[in-house]
Amino acid sequence: MKLIDSHCHVHFNAYKEDMDEVIQRTLEQGTFMITVGTQKDTSRVGLEVAGRYQGMWASVGLHPNHTVEQEFWDDDELPAKQQATPQIKTRCESFDMEYYRELAKHPKCVALGETGLDYYRIPEGVDRSLVIQTQEQTVKAHFDLATEVNLPVIIHCRDAYPQQAQLIGEYLEAGKLTRRGVIHCFTGTLPEAQSFLEQGFFISFSGILTFSKELQAVAKNLPLEKLLVETDSPYLTPVPDRGVRNEPWRVKHIAQKLADLHQVSLEHVAEQTFENTKQVFGLDA
Repeated sequence: MKLIDSHCHVHFNAYKEDMDEVIQRTLEQGTFMITVGTQKDTSRVGLEVAGRYQGMWASVGLHPNHTVEQEFWDDDELPAKQQATPQIKTRCESFDMEYYRELAKHPKCVALGETGLDYYRIPEGVDRSLVIQTQEQTVKAHFDLATEVNLPVIIHCRDAYPQQAQLIGEYLEAGKLTRRGVIHCFTGTLPEAQSFLEQGFFISFSGILTFSKELQAVAKNLPLEKLLVETDSPYLTPVPDRGVRNEPWRVKHIAQKLADLHQVSLEHVAEQTFENTKQVFGLDA
């Protein structure tokens, strides 16, 4: 049985002491992975790491949280004092088209992103409308580059699904984003998920699926042929391992929950999501 963790950050500092061990442990369990860039440095390093392994790929992009300087604990995790990963600090960075165009030429680069609209994570004391405007400009830059280099996009979205769908729609109407992409770590409603499916995008579920009854109700009503699974490691550790640093091999727990919801075998979900992920990212796996 083979699985693909369609979205992790195994090259982040959370693994600075044992990254290669974690990657080897994941691959030995039959799990491939896509490690995702969130700004200049992590995009470059992700490609370098992926280049050393068979069964590993990377994406490059600028996360919306990195378009404004801020500090926060991830509220999808446990209370701050119990979190296995440190407080997140971001620096303000602008999307450098030439820089990312060069990174996108790397043979292990399979997508642009993660990028998107995040209306939830906007710090106090800043001009909210200006932050949103910057996010929109950054997303459009990713979409333009993805169209130019013929790659799919990885969408990060919080509290802005309608606005995100509208922005995608504008590009699709213009004949752009031909490779479409995936809505990563989806946490919205069934109608919101269906709107993205209608646009030709795939939906990806993280460890939140293992402990959110609301999200389980959504996943149960979506076709397996349009779903991916991910860990978002080192974050969002699934049941039964909540409270420890997440690792990509734990994607099996998300796949198992999806199998339970659809009343099919884990092997069936593994095979389907494996094929789905290959289709989205054009993987030779």
